[in-house]
Amino acid sequence: MNPKIIFLPHANIQYSQLRPDKRAWVIQNSYHKLFELVERHEYKIAFEASGQTLDVMADKCPATMVKLKQLIQKGLVEPVGSPHTHIMISNIDPEICLDTLKDGILAWERHTGVRPETGWNPECGWTSDVPDLYKEAGFKTLVMDADSFLLSFEEIRAYTGLKFDVTGHSNKNKLFKIEEYIKDKPQFLKYITNPSRAKNGLNLIFRSDMMSNFMLWYLMGATEEMRDKPIAIEEIREMLARWKERVKQTGTFIMPYAEDAEYIGTSAYFYVKQFGQARFFEPEPDSLKRFQGLLDAARADGYELSNCREVIQSAATIIKDAPIENIENGVAWHGGTGKAWANTKYARIFDPVCYSVFLGIKSICAARKRNLNNMDELLRQALKKLTSAYVSDSRWPPDPVSPGRFNVQESIADLYAANDAIRQSMAQNQLSQSKALYSPDLMQTQIAAIEVELMKFKYFGE
Repeated sequence: MNPKIIFLPHANIQYSQLRPDKRAWVIQNSYHKLFELVERHEYKIAFEASGQTLDVMADKCPATMVKLKQLIQKGLVEPVGSPHTHIMISNIDPEICLDTLKDGILAWERHTGVRPETGWNPECGWTSDVPDLYKEAGFKTLVMDADSFLLSFEEIRAYTGLKFDVTGHSNKNKLFKIEEYIKDKPQFLKYITNPSRAKNGLNLIFRSDMMSNFMLWYLMGATEEMRDKPIAIEEIREMLARWKERVKQTGTFIMPYAEDAEYIGTSAYFYVKQFGQARFFEPEPDSLKRFQGLLDAARADGYELSNCREVIQSAATIIKDAPIENIENGVAWHGGTGKAWANTKYARIFDPVCYSVFLGIKSICAARKRNLNNMDELLRQALKKLTSAYVSDSRWPPDPVSPGRFNVQESIADLYAANDAIRQSMAQNQLSQSKALYSPDLMQTQIAAIEVELMKFKYFGE
């Protein structure tokens, strides 16, 4: 039986520095062209999108949504769900996370008629309650970050010399050191080539920058500052051959590409992230050809293009009780940390105000003997706007670069809208005078105060 291989582009239309007036362009030049490529060559992939991404796609580019729905019906695309708003789950109250995970599933069902079984955790930010949140939301499988998992083993951490730091972006270009260490160690390779199962019954599939980052540099035609020439397809095939032998010895599949979908058709955030250049979402049509090259190379090398659901169904082995409880609280993918998102100056200003609004929603629910599951429609609107204000990309990245000014403005607008909805709910429930529960007037001044502070900053690229 040929080894299976999963390619999983994931889409976030609220991306930092992706201007609202360019979002439709990204949908048309990245997602739509990717779907056309899949249809034309009958490739099989998985595709993740936040609920907000699906909403914008359906509104601004309905033909792209039709194409996605058709590919799902044909079995060429497996839908992968996530929070409705692209948030850092590890930094936010679990009640908010569970609510937006359920909304993310509903968005897929609303737009495509299908409820995804596989879940994606934005940036793979980690806390111990992540598996339970995804299981309770209704997912059967969760895509995990192999690198942060493997770095939880002391011998691997010692060999690589990698350290986590909330002030750092990532160790992305150093994660090849993990492969150096585990290349002949089946006790570690097995986690990348087999599904695992958490103690709560949730299936786990591990992705890794050991392969994904190499493929990203190939897509961008970049030289990694260390090479005279960009990565060639022959080098990709050499990598696939190495991992094919490892799959043969230890398991049944690999997931070599679980990266931003926007890198297929655009340069996305590549030049900011890697070189600190103010270049965002430039046309990169050759990356579409190169992505086709990745899929064709996998086929030619004897892999079967597959998806998460099929890998679980056909697995000869599912590893029980993988020690995911040892993954460090607060880490994320790329050898970085989710806590880095909570430690930028934007997050330190935004997050206390967001949390105050959340406590207000809960206090009013309690006064009416309700909770987040049965609150009135106005409070539900407030919660959705609050969750939108928590979007990760109004908090990232840290100095010397930054989110776009518009990313920050969108979160400020969401806070005002959340506060107004709470005000209306209090009036509707005869609680306007119960200002000990929550004061919309006072909160209005607090939001205005942080707006002044945030708008004084100079934003990257201005």
